Amino acid sequence: MRARSISIKNFDSVTVILFVILLAIGWANIYAATMTENADNAWSFSHSYTKQLVWIGLAFVIAYTILIIDAKFYEYFAYGLFGFMVTLLVAVLIFGAEKKGARSWFNLGFFYFQPSEFAKFACALAIAKVFSVHNFQQKLGQNILIITGVILAPALLIVLQPDPGSALVYGAFIIVFYREGLPGWIPTSIFSLIILFALVVILRQDKYAIHFAFATISGVNLLISSLALLISVATYVLRKVRYIYLISIITLIFSAGYVSGVNFAFDHLLKDRHRDRLNELFGVIHNPRGTGYNVNQSKIAIGSGGVTGKGFLNGTQTKYDFVPEQKTDFIFCTIGEEWGFLGTTTVLGLFLLFLIRIVQLAERQKLKFARVYGYSVASILFFHLTINIGMTIGLAPVIGIPLPFFSYGGSSLWAFTILIFIFLKFDAERVNVL
Repeated sequence: MRARSISIKNFDSVTVILFVILLAIGWANIYAATMTENADNAWSFSHSYTKQLVWIGLAFVIAYTILIIDAKFYEYFAYGLFGFMVTLLVAVLIFGAEKKGARSWFNLGFFYFQPSEFAKFACALAIAKVFSVHNFQQKLGQNILIITGVILAPALLIVLQPDPGSALVYGAFIIVFYREGLPGWIPTSIFSLIILFALVVILRQDKYAIHFAFATISGVNLLISSLALLISVATYVLRKVRYIYLISIITLIFSAGYVSGVNFAFDHLLKDRHRDRLNELFGVIHNPRGTGYNVNQSKIAIGSGGVTGKGFLNGTQTKYDFVPEQKTDFIFCTIGEEWGFLGTTTVLGLFLLFLIRIVQLAERQKLKFARVYGYSVASILFFHLTINIGMTIGLAPVIGIPLPFFSYGGSSLWAFTILIFIFLKFDAERVNVL
């Protein structure tokens, strides 16, 4: 009992207060997005905002439960929890319910349970366990393979649902790797591949590209590959890396293969809706009444809010359901329309304070396990925040990931609650670590 009281006493109040504030603002915006004046019973459980209020109440129950469990439990059973969540991801492919073209949910009758949301905290625990057991920098190549396997296991299963947007979240762990000593050229290379992917999508439509046999290399592909080569050469020359010419040739060959692989995946692996969204994002096509409808309406809603917004419950785009998925993926446009630039800036400021606080807590941890897990929490939240808001204003692809604490849904809310409060439990018990 004494250890438990110490844990509660040292629970970080700043993070909890920010958590509660974000939950409250999030619920208010779900209410604004879904409340109808002609409803027979304003607080019926049939309304989304009423359900969300219940999910929030249960989230506090989950948080308290996490608080009273010994922190060593999460470290000891990290691999077990990860294995259990991977098993659920396999099971949902077989027994799951299909919604919006993806088999991602278990239908429990009163509630749809989405295991991909909960797999994030389990993956974060498993990664923290790997880092705490192995010396990451001592056997860099071997450890990168182990951790990559931990990430790919849930990510590939989520892609099979298919839900590539949720799978992309696992790319956020690269921030954790970098903090723990990953060489800078690896994240730089990954970022370069992302840029190269965007260039392929944009330029593959070039009508003047000269295609050779098997359509593996075109004039555009060669141009992009050459650009990648130049970037690589410049980077390595500045770093005075030996064997620069050999590395440059390998980079050129890899770039050409990568471009061809992107073309193949784009033409044969991606579904039409994913292909169209990428084309819309990069300006290859412009269809505001079709593929780009959601984003176009979202930008209209946010822009119409001006500086101070139209006021709570006064958003016309919100009231008349012009923006699809407004209570989930596009909840941010409700903030922009009703609260304007000042409101969106305030929300972003709160999120920024929340992320900064988590990083501060992560840095003061005495155990590597807790520190790595803390950075995993910050990385996942940062990815969700930037991508979700980015897609509502047309700067990121529409991949269907929720805005933490704001988007409607019990699974995502509970998963974020578990993710955060496990870390707060680690932080609360750091005083007991010698």
